[in-house]
Amino acid sequence: MLRIIYLGTPQFAVPTLLELIKADDFEVVAAVCQPDRPRGRGNKVEEPPVKKAALEHNIPVFQPISLAKSPDVVEAMAALKPDVLVMVAFGQILKQAVLTMAPYGVINVHGSLLPKLRGAAPINWSIINGDTITGVTTMQTEAGLDTGPMLLKDEIVIDDEMTAEGLAAKMSEVGAHLLVKTLRKLKDGLLVAEKQNDDEATFAPRLDKSMSPIDWSKGSRQIHDQVRGLAPWPATTTRFRGQELKIVRTKLIDLNAQAALSAKITGKPGTIYRHEQELLVECGGGGAGREGCEKSFLQILEVQALSRAKTEAKNWVNGVRLVDGERFE
Repeated sequence: MLRIIYLGTPQFAVPTLLELIKADDFEVVAAVCQPDRPRGRGNKVEEPPVKKAALEHNIPVFQPISLAKSPDVVEAMAALKPDVLVMVAFGQILKQAVLTMAPYGVINVHGSLLPKLRGAAPINWSIINGDTITGVTTMQTEAGLDTGPMLLKDEIVIDDEMTAEGLAAKMSEVGAHLLVKTLRKLKDGLLVAEKQNDDEATFAPRLDKSMSPIDWSKGSRQIHDQVRGLAPWPATTTRFRGQELKIVRTKLIDLNAQAALSAKITGKPGTIYRHEQELLVECGGGGAGREGCEKSFLQILEVQALSRAKTEAKNWVNGVRLVDGERFE
């Protein structure tokens, strides 16, 4: 039986932990996650999802602010004599004392098909970049940023409506099963590690609010991918009548509808139209597979005004009494 110390923090990491707990050939001897932190409007201190799941199964939990600066926690982990450490969205860089603690090292579940999208936000960037295929890679963790040898991979299809939140949920389930498969092959000596080709590497840096504003001169597909990829945080924003407005959910329009609208509507990027009970906004060229075209259109499904709840676009239109020809700034 493999003795496992589990390193993870958010909800994304919970399915893998539960799969390990459920298996009769593994024993999770401890979980390590980020400290409890205040969240939400009330700043109520909340436990990380991994901590909640671990405690529900009577698994001891360590919560160092920084493992690198907590030698007492590292010593306590080593005293548990783990065979392997498993890391899923832990949120801290591991130092050599942790990387070499267990005979099988540290196995990480990464949310991309490495070496593509190394870094903190691969799920979001796969959608922002317009990828149609992504996946999960299990890898041997080393000192570099997601540069360790690859073990197993599993692909996931991204459709036009999938958001980063939906993809994360799908990926967490796929990753859980792939990790269990990886550990069993590792234990049986059946894994062959594959070195990453650094020349093929791309990167997925952390998200920040500077990415939120929409440039309506871009094509509708590019904007649609931005909306999906930045949901739910930091979200995409525009301005309407001088106030910030979140664009929560959008939908691509098929090619025939795009062509028909382009023929009869002449405006500027950001111009808002009501068309057969739908709210459309004019974008720049190259939308929905129409590369080379001067304009495209995107359907707005859901918005959120400042200090208001999310609402369907048609309700928002009625509330603001939209005037023909108004634009998102």
